[in-house]
Amino acid sequence: MQPALVIIARDEERHIAGCLASVRGLSSEILLLLDSRTRDRTAALATAGGAQVLVEPWRGFPAQRNYAMDRCQSPWVLFIDADERITPELAAEIHALPEDGPIVGYRLPRHNLFFGQALRGGGWYPDYQLRLLRRSAARYDEQRLVHEYAELDGPSAPLYGHLMHHNIETLAELWAKQSRYALAEARTLALTGRRMRWRNLLGAPAREFWRRYLLLGGWRDGALGFMLCATMAWHEVVKFLFLASLTARDVPPSS
Repeated sequence: MQPALVIIARDEERHIAGCLASVRGLSSEILLLLDSRTRDRTAALATAGGAQVLVEPWRGFPAQRNYAMDRCQSPWVLFIDADERITPELAAEIHALPEDGPIVGYRLPRHNLFFGQALRGGGWYPDYQLRLLRRSAARYDEQRLVHEYAELDGPSAPLYGHLMHHNIETLAELWAKQSRYALAEARTLALTGRRMRWRNLLGAPAREFWRRYLLLGGWRDGALGFMLCATMAWHEVVKFLFLASLTARDVPPSS
């Protein structure tokens, strides 16, 4: 199999060259869908790395993924983020896959690196990502603004080779990223008519910390695992405060 490769990015000059190097030889069709708000050299570096660059206004992740799939030619598409790398083992496994058959999607295990450390618990491993899709049998729900996933018309299967995700390198990056996610999740909840309840400010972070640190084994990553699980719990509070702000001011969720 030689799927089309799609990267959705904004201001990724730090990562894009390494990403493209990791997929070299995997496909002759590489599409970078670049957020029109980008202000760095991502486009030039991607072009030099062999990608076709399309500069488009931001529509949200699900809509960007659907748009990218519509622009590809290959029957299969592999989504990869700029801060991810395809391991040689995964590339070889993808090459060996058949293009035909009952399977319409493949789930890729992913190593998440925080501050250079590959995590073992907390839900960050194996962190399967449904990224390799038969275009004719996959679509994203555009009402889901964060942690989007493809809806498949058929079965999926796991692969064994890994993605390597250079997730977070600084505390400022961690805080900014989780704040963006919290706002996107609040907008998704607002679209469904959800309202904040005061009990959410205690119950939601307590459940998130319990789930990540104890049930999902965040404790296995020591002090870093504790800090990350606590950060995720705190941003449950941030999410519901964002939701309260959106609904109180009647702000359109997609704004």
